[in-house]
Amino acid sequence: MATMQGTALAGRSVRATLWILLFVYIFNFIDRQIVNILAESIARDLKLSDTQIGLMTGLAFALFYTALGLPIARYADRPATDRAKMIGVALTIWSAMTALCGMAQNFVQLLLLRIGVGVGEAGCSPPAHSLISDIVPPEKRSSALAFYALGIPIGTLLGMMIGGLLADQVGWRHAFVIVGLPGVAMALLVFRLLRDPRQASSGAATAGAAPHPELPLWAALRAVMGSRAYILLLVAGSSAAFLSYGKATWTTIFFQRTHAMSPGEVGFWYGIVGGVAGIGGTWLGGYLADRFGSANRRHVMTAPVVGMIVAVPLALLAYQATDWPVALTLLAIPTLCNSLYYGPTYSTAQGLAPLRARAIAAAVMLFFQNLIGLGLGPLFFGMLSDWLHPAHGGNSVRYVLYGAAFLGLVPAFFFWRCSLRLDAELDRGG
Repeated sequence: MATMQGTALAGRSVRATLWILLFVYIFNFIDRQIVNILAESIARDLKLSDTQIGLMTGLAFALFYTALGLPIARYADRPATDRAKMIGVALTIWSAMTALCGMAQNFVQLLLLRIGVGVGEAGCSPPAHSLISDIVPPEKRSSALAFYALGIPIGTLLGMMIGGLLADQVGWRHAFVIVGLPGVAMALLVFRLLRDPRQASSGAATAGAAPHPELPLWAALRAVMGSRAYILLLVAGSSAAFLSYGKATWTTIFFQRTHAMSPGEVGFWYGIVGGVAGIGGTWLGGYLADRFGSANRRHVMTAPVVGMIVAVPLALLAYQATDWPVALTLLAIPTLCNSLYYGPTYSTAQGLAPLRARAIAAAVMLFFQNLIGLGLGPLFFGMLSDWLHPAHGGNSVRYVLYGAAFLGLVPAFFFWRCSLRLDAELDRGG
């Protein structure tokens, strides 16, 4: 049982584990998202089209991230695997690759190095989600995973601010190096401090009862994909990620092109507004899911549904504003509302999966979210911007973002449909 595994860590140890994983995930998103604020500078230096920007910031990273996610998750689900060491190795790889991006001399080299970042980051979240679900009881799972997910807005905020400042002061090449190297040092601390509760109890398992049998890969996939609620959640989460990653890349470029802001200005102001709103929304989404989902499981998804509907008109007003302070202020609420889904989504994915398929459940969700979201979102928006450019010039990005705002109703619908099945399916697998 999950609760039995969780006894290996308690109290302060659980909190320490969550804090370490949070810092790892912050480094994950600093290195993943810094390319967004540097994209316009890179494009000018290497003479890239908007389509190439979308390929560099999204698809190249996402293809290898998603391709490796399932085998890594499979390995993480094995009882003998040390998930803590997996995370430390992954952090070392993606941090080193980020630093090397600063040495790229052309588009192909940069593309290959961004693939390397994706290879490293594929080893982070599946074992982290599995580990968190083992040490935290189901009724607190949304809050715990939302706490881990704070790494997304915090990392994005720091990546935007630090990346923008460094781009203005020392250029995009030095920015990659300066941001990447501290992650290698952080990996040393992870190897020393992070512990997997399965390893702590392995002695008792070998001396006494036989360990929990390993679930075959196809059996694990069938168990996960056999849930109708999980399929609906997968569609909702993937469409939300498509819009989120696409807007993250092109909103930064929108402020530079439409409002004539420098990378440093966008990184500072948009980083603060987006980061603070994202932190608030991510935490609030987990809190509301645990608070109201404990009484009625359908309400685990209520906040994401309502939030994404409310975000649509405010985002349209923000992209229409002619003054950048007004646009940034208006974007705060949509950003908060669109951040409500992470904790409920991943806690529900864990609750819909059998015990020995939890990392697989997270990896499948990450596979589609990153392939469709991170892989296709920035690329599709870039291709659409290139297509609209002859007619609308520099305003092409603005029209792309108008469409993205309207499409927020799509994930809202599927989150609602998923919520209708949670009473019957959530936590049936233990």
